[in-house]
Amino acid sequence: MTDVAYDALLFDLDGTVYHGPQVIEGAAETVTAVRELGTAVRFVTNNASKAPSAVAEHLRDLGISADTEEVHTSAQAAAGLLRDRLPAGAKVLIVGTASLGDQISAAGLEPVRTAGDGVSAVVQGHSPETGWADLAEASIVIRAGGLWVATNTDSTLPTERGLMPGNGSMVGALRIATGAEPVVAGKPKPLLFETAARSAKAKRPLVVGDRLDTDIAGAVAAGLDSLCVLTGIATPATLLTAIPAERPTHLGADLTALTQPMDELRVGKQTGWEISEDSGKDALTVRGEGDKLDLLRALCDAAWRTGVSQVRADGDAAAAAVTGLGLA
Repeated sequence: MTDVAYDALLFDLDGTVYHGPQVIEGAAETVTAVRELGTAVRFVTNNASKAPSAVAEHLRDLGISADTEEVHTSAQAAAGLLRDRLPAGAKVLIVGTASLGDQISAAGLEPVRTAGDGVSAVVQGHSPETGWADLAEASIVIRAGGLWVATNTDSTLPTERGLMPGNGSMVGALRIATGAEPVVAGKPKPLLFETAARSAKAKRPLVVGDRLDTDIAGAVAAGLDSLCVLTGIATPATLLTAIPAERPTHLGADLTALTQPMDELRVGKQTGWEISEDSGKDALTVRGEGDKLDLLRALCDAAWRTGVSQVRADGDAAAAAVTGLGLA
């Protein structure tokens, strides 16, 4: 990041900084470079399966300096939400990991694992161990009128082996079983980003993430600029069809984009590329040559203004760039 447009970077983790146990190429070096410029760093994750201290330790194992205080998880957000809505000591049924239960305890509430008298709420976070019995206990509490809080509703979870079912998939099962809707604590709700920005004393933070429906939507909801990277869920095709509530300010291939001037990453018209927007056409026609990410920034600008997302290339250089983006 070669300018000082933003005073803090709020990084998503899964799909942005790492894929499970594998750091994404260039991520560690970029975070180090950002810190050396004096820019505050926060790590904001919807994954509620690990304690903030464990997340920070995992980052350090991957070569990324991180303190526990710099980590903000959806489990923390959910615990805070429940603390604000329930009396001290209220019983909360946990669907998730032990660390989620620890966050509930830290909020002055009593975590339990079975439905029964006095259970006031359910909190649901991702855990690979969640099974039918866990959902059955939660269903009893929800059907009895208990407050239901989901740490997040991400339908998938990016891993080094590909996309796996996320917490939202399990939340979906309970929706069908109960007919109820949870209160969502994590992204795309703005709470996590607002809390992280306050902790960094940031006046103009930038959200960095890979997922339109959580990271970018959360940034939009919080009124913050965002950088979408293509190392996780978002693709050029999904970017072209993004709804207004899920449109990033900037685009980059990966975190190393942050070493460029931010103006170069902004969605908009680009030197070297011409996008034809003739009314009545069923596709955007691309002419020119240059960097394919610049082309994507220009295409997003045109697609979002016109509502046309199909792309046609005119010329060999344009065809190569369009194919390189997977839009042919």
